[in-house]
Amino acid sequence: MHLNEAVLCATAPSVSGSGPGTFSLHDIQTGTSLASWKQTSAGLHCAAAVQTRDGQGGFMLAAQQDKSILNVYNYQKDQLALKIVLPEKLSALAMDPRGKYCAGATAQGRIFLWEVASGIMYNSWDAHYRQINVLQFTHDGAALLAGSEDSGVSIWSIPKLLDDALQNELPTPYCNFTDHTLPVTEIVCGVGSFPSCRILTASVDHTVKLWDPASKALLTTFYFPQPISSVVWDPTERLFFAASADGSIHQVNLFRQREGKFSHPTMEAVGGAGVSDVIRINDTEPSASKKRLISVGEPVTTMAMSLTSSMLLAGTATGLIHVYDIASHQLLRTLSSHKGMSITHLATMLRPPDLVGHISLTSVGTNDAKENIPVRHVAPFQRIRDAKAREAHEVSLILPQVETTTSSVFSYSREEMIRDHAFFVKPAGAGPEATGVSLQSRVTELESEVTRLKEQLGKAKGINDVMWDTVVQRLVAEGKEKGGQKGQENGIAMDEDGAEGKRRRKRNRT
Repeated sequence: MHLNEAVLCATAPSVSGSGPGTFSLHDIQTGTSLASWKQTSAGLHCAAAVQTRDGQGGFMLAAQQDKSILNVYNYQKDQLALKIVLPEKLSALAMDPRGKYCAGATAQGRIFLWEVASGIMYNSWDAHYRQINVLQFTHDGAALLAGSEDSGVSIWSIPKLLDDALQNELPTPYCNFTDHTLPVTEIVCGVGSFPSCRILTASVDHTVKLWDPASKALLTTFYFPQPISSVVWDPTERLFFAASADGSIHQVNLFRQREGKFSHPTMEAVGGAGVSDVIRINDTEPSASKKRLISVGEPVTTMAMSLTSSMLLAGTATGLIHVYDIASHQLLRTLSSHKGMSITHLATMLRPPDLVGHISLTSVGTNDAKENIPVRHVAPFQRIRDAKAREAHEVSLILPQVETTTSSVFSYSREEMIRDHAFFVKPAGAGPEATGVSLQSRVTELESEVTRLKEQLGKAKGINDVMWDTVVQRLVAEGKEKGGQKGQENGIAMDEDGAEGKRRRKRNRT
């Protein structure tokens, strides 16, 4: 099944090249150019894109290399949609997966966090001592990771950065990874919600390290023959590819086969022993390592993987995009339309339905998909933090258009409503024509039930009265009997007292 998968790439002038770069979209199966956006030059890790989804058109961001300008493009037009003046020139850019927040980093180690729809600068802080090379959001958008020239990797909690109560306090990171010894060049977040996901970081120190944010611990270190410039991770986290500037791409399997108790081969995970666990690539089993090596022959700047995880895309410093079959490492095709430039960004996505020059097949009866899909709003980013704007928090939202014709899937005719009302609300078997009869029978049934309940209530009241009278009469009779006995006892006592008195008086007389 053809997914209409496309490759989005950004280019910038190489050392020997001249002229501005572009944003381009290519068909991954044929390499055909689908669209191009010119007059933009995004550096490495300085481009981001949001796909068209939820009835709203996506957009692309490109931080310019030589000035503090952010170019905004959308898929429906091949021209610049918005030019945003930034507080400083950015060295790294990242967008959260939902396209809600944008983070930018500088050569001085500072990070800015904006809300895309309002342009509000939610936070800005000094995160590192030296230039930040790469920014990356986790897949759930709950954390932001930064890799710097100072060899450190810091993780920041997005909810804390957005918290109103913490705006006057200096942000503190969730944790810092300090095991690299040279500048960090790449960060890749694994699947899953933060902090249960895994993280890969690459550095000039020839290593790629695997981290566990939940325990804030290093799991494994992979040591390579050359410094690593780019890493791409399979979504199943069974393997990753690490590329270097000499054109070598190493496939690293995170599982291995071993013999079981009964000579049945089983699979086990690789690594996880902590700081002391170092796996050296090419040092063991040279023949097997050669099978896992792809030699591009040119410096690899960035990589991506197809949506089906069957193809590996490698962008080079000379403007070529090589497409390899992951299973066989065979070169399938090479996209050479950007030769002479440097590939600074690669990403795979489904072909946008609102792509310029392309008509959506799902919008039958309309002239173009661009008429039905509004573009997500991108507001100019603030250059300073403004408490008043943050307190007002005015966000522009675009509600997706809803078809009002009877052929729309969202339409609900009066006849359908009456039929559903008769089926779900009215008694079973009572159609619209039997409305009066069913109501009359229901009233008669309820009246007879009320009469029956009244009769039962009367019987219960009679029984209660008989029980009450019986109890009262018994208590009264018992009271009378006790009273008579006490009277007799008192009379006898009085007679005895009278006789005793007469005897005393007679003694006194004598």
